[in-house]
Amino acid sequence: MLKYLIIFVILIQPTFTWAESNTEKKSENSNEITLSAVDAVKIAGNMVYSGDYERALQILTMMPQTNNLPVEIERWYLLAQIEQRRGNFDEAIKIYKKILDDQPDLAKVRYELALCYMAKKQWYRADYHLRLAMAGDNIPDIIKQQMMYYRYIARQNKRWNIWFNFGAAPDNNVNQASGGRECVNGFMGWFYGCTDYPKPEKAIGYNFLLGGNYEFVLSDHWRLKNEANIYSNIYDKHKFDDLYLSFSTGPRYIWERGDVWFAGITSRRWYGWDRYNWSVGGKINTHYDWTRKLSTGLSLRVLNNDYDEYGDYMNGQTYSVSPNISYSLDSAKYVILHGIFDRDTAKKDVYANWRYGAGIGFGAEIPFGFSVYFEPYFSWANYDGPRWVIQDNAFKPITEKDFTQRYALSISNNKFDFYGFVPTLMFSYTKRSSNIHSREYEKWTTEFSMRQKF
Repeated sequence: MLKYLIIFVILIQPTFTWAESNTEKKSENSNEITLSAVDAVKIAGNMVYSGDYERALQILTMMPQTNNLPVEIERWYLLAQIEQRRGNFDEAIKIYKKILDDQPDLAKVRYELALCYMAKKQWYRADYHLRLAMAGDNIPDIIKQQMMYYRYIARQNKRWNIWFNFGAAPDNNVNQASGGRECVNGFMGWFYGCTDYPKPEKAIGYNFLLGGNYEFVLSDHWRLKNEANIYSNIYDKHKFDDLYLSFSTGPRYIWERGDVWFAGITSRRWYGWDRYNWSVGGKINTHYDWTRKLSTGLSLRVLNNDYDEYGDYMNGQTYSVSPNISYSLDSAKYVILHGIFDRDTAKKDVYANWRYGAGIGFGAEIPFGFSVYFEPYFSWANYDGPRWVIQDNAFKPITEKDFTQRYALSISNNKFDFYGFVPTLMFSYTKRSSNIHSREYEKWTTEFSMRQKF
């Protein structure tokens, strides 16, 4: 206590200036003490950790801005600590975000940000930042244990969430068409005629996603989770409009390192504002944290599909297995590997198929507030039965086999924050190759949307 009293007397009584190192000048009437920015921050830090917030705040706000980045980061960190310890979590969050916008790999800052979100009971955001912070280097073992425990607390308290995204997406091939003409020559060269395939159509789509979930607490480990989604693409050519509704409900079990959700599903789809299909079934979603950097997930799904107009051909079931692996490289960068294995049955073999797909995504929080995510995705589809098509100047039964590749890049900037939403640009390129020419297509899409910021 005497140490801080002496410091206070020194700081208040003499003339106080700043320099690269400490010096002291004496004259007949006054003393002038010049204090380095590094020492000032150290003194302010001691005051913060001893609870002397007013004097610490005085030093930190009086300090002129320096060109020493570590000192500036520590100064802002201490200002955030003062607000956090006083219970001003909104102000603390703003400062922590400011630091991370410029230095996104600071695990310590991201951890404190997660604690602020926990104090505000914003559990999804807290869990997001805890997951990244846990991947930081040189974290003491006791802090690692605390992070794992806090992730369990966040998982226990994820009782509700709402998500809302909207945007615009120009599409240069909304109908996924290839165009072109196929002609048929008969026996001894007789000409039967030609078929013109639809040409690619350009359109501007406005997408809208609104969803949410709520969990009723049954015990420390059991929840009853309910989730609903509305997704729509509205184009300037309304024959391509797409509307999708879904609802899921069922028990969810939580433990320290993971969770599992058993749910019933129902969904409804309209295409071009005509009724398209119903789906009813069930799913199991599970997630497990193997280490502080490695997490895995698995989704199993069974659906019964009932088509409004094409039921005599397409009615059937979907069986789906979707594994995923998430690995945090550090507190600002991560890799996601995911796959899908689908089996669609149908009344007509021409619509029944096996589908396989895999993608690997790389995401990063980079300086100046930018977030980027890039993912190449590849999928294959093999159909059960042949369809009659025009190919090589003749009618032929061909069993369709497709290969699709998609490359997507999304960019956002956290400094442009509008009530918790940030503008996001996504560029994607998709190309499907097929042994049936009319099933091939290629398209570019540019999408602008407002997405929730974590």
